[in-house]
Amino acid sequence: MLNLTINGKAVQAKEGSTILEAARENGIYIPTLCYDEAVEVYGACGLCVVEAEGIPKLLRSCSAKVSEGMVINTESERVVQSRKIALELLMSAHDGDCVAPCQLECPAHTDCQGYVGLIANGEYKEALKLIKNRIPLPASIGRVCPHPCEKACRRRNVEEPINIVQLKAFAADIDLNGDAYIPEIAQSTGKKISVIGGGPAGLIAAYYLAIMGHEVTIYDMMEKMGGMLRYGIPQYRLPKEVLDKEIAIIEKMGVKMINGKKLGVDYTIKSLKDESDAVIVAIGAWSSSSMRTPGEDLDGVYGGIDFLRGVIQGNPAPIGDKVAICGGGNTAMDACRTAVRLGAKEVYVVYRRTRAEMPADEIEIEEAEEEGVIYKFLTNPLSFNGENGKVKSITLQIMELGEPDASGRRRPVPVEGKTEEIAVDSVIMAIGQKLVSADASELELTDRGNIKADEDTFETNLDGVFAIGDATNRGASIAIEAIGEADRCAKVVDAFLKGESFETRVPYISKRDESTIDYSQREKKNKTIAKVLPADERKNSFDEVSLGLTEEEAKAEASRCLECGCREYFKCSLLNVAQRYDIHPERWGGEMPQKYNENSNEFIERNTAKCILCGLCVRACKEVMNLSSIGLLGRGFSTNIAPAFNLPLNETNCTACGLCVSVCPTGALTERSALGKQVPLKERYEERIIDINGKKAKVLVASYGGKITRVIPNDEISRTAGLSREELFKKV
Repeated sequence: MLNLTINGKAVQAKEGSTILEAARENGIYIPTLCYDEAVEVYGACGLCVVEAEGIPKLLRSCSAKVSEGMVINTESERVVQSRKIALELLMSAHDGDCVAPCQLECPAHTDCQGYVGLIANGEYKEALKLIKNRIPLPASIGRVCPHPCEKACRRRNVEEPINIVQLKAFAADIDLNGDAYIPEIAQSTGKKISVIGGGPAGLIAAYYLAIMGHEVTIYDMMEKMGGMLRYGIPQYRLPKEVLDKEIAIIEKMGVKMINGKKLGVDYTIKSLKDESDAVIVAIGAWSSSSMRTPGEDLDGVYGGIDFLRGVIQGNPAPIGDKVAICGGGNTAMDACRTAVRLGAKEVYVVYRRTRAEMPADEIEIEEAEEEGVIYKFLTNPLSFNGENGKVKSITLQIMELGEPDASGRRRPVPVEGKTEEIAVDSVIMAIGQKLVSADASELELTDRGNIKADEDTFETNLDGVFAIGDATNRGASIAIEAIGEADRCAKVVDAFLKGESFETRVPYISKRDESTIDYSQREKKNKTIAKVLPADERKNSFDEVSLGLTEEEAKAEASRCLECGCREYFKCSLLNVAQRYDIHPERWGGEMPQKYNENSNEFIERNTAKCILCGLCVRACKEVMNLSSIGLLGRGFSTNIAPAFNLPLNETNCTACGLCVSVCPTGALTERSALGKQVPLKERYEERIIDINGKKAKVLVASYGGKITRVIPNDEISRTAGLSREELFKKV
């Protein structure tokens, strides 16, 4: 045994062993992508470099041997810089999506591709569990979310995006109507958290903190929990019975809910902080924004949020027969369609831009039109005109589109001298909502009158007090934004309670070059949208408009998914290393050396665009299996890994043993899948029981010629243990 020092730690290693082997034997991590114990050392990736005292150049630890008294640093500034450059070069030629664009665009980072694939395979319970990893109110959100995920869906480049939002509601409804899923709760930590506000942000923060084992109490000023999901969204879009069921699940998890208690009246932030270990302020934005239009103070002029809340509470405002709604978002659509259901004869939507620029969902715009709503595009209120203190008409300025503004949309400008006047009984201003500043008098506010909270940690000016949702920073947004913030805030608060730091750095992920994607061979399939009640029937009641997807429709719609994200995401060695460092591959950008080239057989799929030329698959095939079914073709920048003469794998001596898939550090070699469900390789597997941390775990073992070639985790214990391939092999 030789004595050496690694990162200041005195260790021993066998004479003749490499620095990498010595480090691993002593629990010291050194990254590598091209090393495997089963094959000869190659040293292709350049990531395992270390610095040795007295040696001027960096050493590749996979091949450099240890010597007596050697002093090694595996994380020096020079080593880290070398690894970052190596990673940037590898990633600059790696054309693949770690995560699907739909998931990246979702503010809650929901694994849309994952649950869509599970629905396609009929695995609805598993789909629901995956959804609830990120969205604890999926049946409610599946009915009201404006689905930014679908705007990023690449299926739109074939015909139409996947109907992700209604698939979410489909899986959630099955769960609510059966034995509802409740996640496992960790052992009690003894820590108490007070959450102010029972809207989506507060409910979701409480949900995650309860899972972590904390004692959580939600305080809300309204008679029931739900916030704007309950009091801002009409019954015909979100039945409150659905919301009640989902909130009841959170209550079953041990979250205490106290209603009818108002901040600043019944308690203060300070009083809650005195009895809690942390406080989360999620009080929402309950005041309708002003339009600063003359006549706003007239009787019959209402704020959009105030109007909708009154209807939901059973106390609708008297709106008369002729109603004008000002605004172009979903709140304006909710207001105009609610006015129709209250019996208004003429309902106008006044919007200063064109229909194409309305931020409301297209389906909401269309359904409102079917129900008789009249749109007044390119008009802007000049004044609300009254008689004896009651609104009687509205004067509209005719507009036209000018140059683009900061949002990229063409700015509406007045057409000089052109106006229009329409008679109305009431006006509903649905242009936005804001915080009631008196509710947050204990906290520091921004120039816009919202709670000032750190963008990454959600900390306020008071120690141990955090703020999220519509009341903070930029103001009111969509519910899924609040849910994403609540998830992150729960993690921050958990770290705070444990006295730990919280990593705010966004880890690197690879995104595919859109210009390399060819959709020409994709079969076109029409998008499936849930049927709705006929307009004449629905406009006379508050019954839910959407009838939801049937099982047959849901499976057919889910099967349209292109599976953009990498199936190897959770076990990709390349990504695991890349996320350890702050890398910027774009500075080495150029033409991708390998465009996507599918060269597969019945069991193995090859994606050359993801290949980093580590050579592990080539060496494993040759040295372990004695087959040489694949090899390195070409030279220089255009080098590629493929069968000889670029033959299809089916025409080689490939036995589909799966060893190449097992050693591949990226998603360049994967088992063929059917929408998220792995299709197993040839039936060469036997199930074995191994011990992992004192628990019996199941794995599948494949062998060829008497040699074990592959070990696959086969239950929850083995899948979540985080063991490397080498560690699993040793266990077997």
